[in-house]
Amino acid sequence: MSVNTTERPDTVARLQATPRRRRSTVWQHRLGTSGFLLPALAIITIFYIVPNLLAFALAFTNWSSYHDSIAFTGLANFRSMLQEGTLTNDLRVTVLYAITVMVVQNVAGLGLALALERTSRVNGFFRSVFFLPVLVSPLAAGYVFKAILADDGPLNGALGIHISWLGSTTWTIFVVALVNAWKFMGINMLVYIAGLNAIPGELVEAARVEGASWGQVLRKVKLPLLAPAVTFNFVATLIGAFNTFDIVFAMTQGGPGTSTQVLNAFIQQQYSQGYYGYSVSMGLLLLGLVCVVAFPTLIVLRRREVNL
Repeated sequence: MSVNTTERPDTVARLQATPRRRRSTVWQHRLGTSGFLLPALAIITIFYIVPNLLAFALAFTNWSSYHDSIAFTGLANFRSMLQEGTLTNDLRVTVLYAITVMVVQNVAGLGLALALERTSRVNGFFRSVFFLPVLVSPLAAGYVFKAILADDGPLNGALGIHISWLGSTTWTIFVVALVNAWKFMGINMLVYIAGLNAIPGELVEAARVEGASWGQVLRKVKLPLLAPAVTFNFVATLIGAFNTFDIVFAMTQGGPGTSTQVLNAFIQQQYSQGYYGYSVSMGLLLLGLVCVVAFPTLIVLRRREVNL
């Protein structure tokens, strides 16, 4: 039976308008959702994307306090860096510092996580104690340890010896790296504790029933299942160590000589002397170094997770 639409024009108009109303509702929903993202996108664009794009462009200019205008110079800044022996030394110091911090910080964090794995009031207290240095300002921590490790400081006084902890061109870089690892190992500890608590207890109990020792359980059960936490901690620690500045500046200011002058310290030195474009180009070089080291490390560790 057919419907006489000529007698019911309102019904026809409503049926024809329904698809349009639906499309309009969908677009309003999409625009409404995007509207909540616009403020965040604007902040990221203004304070992150635009400055980074400008920094990339200014790295290829002669921008400095010694020039009246900014001119494009191409790769001149990068050629100057390659010709200077200081850059080679700073690269070596930065890589050595980053590797030392990565190893020490992760070993210490994993050891603390294994010791404080079980949830209890006592372990909760010690977790807070070991995490507390993370909340301290890196500059403050650096200045405190500079006073402690001074030649006439409390450490030498308590030990009854005279060691120049911050005066050696060979070992000072490792001393500063240990302070950095102490400062941030609480973060690694918490990540490892979360990974340990995520391991099914049945697997550990089954291994113990089979006669596995504590070391065998750790090596055969816990460490393989901690692979995601290891990947995160190693990569995050490596990137953080490459970008360090505060602790090194507070404790040694790059000395003695240039034995602890990491790239960020050299960048700050060049910028304070008015070589702005040159320092920005060094920042790009540091970014490239981080990518060259961090991405292969991430890929290798992720593949290890899959293989396990």
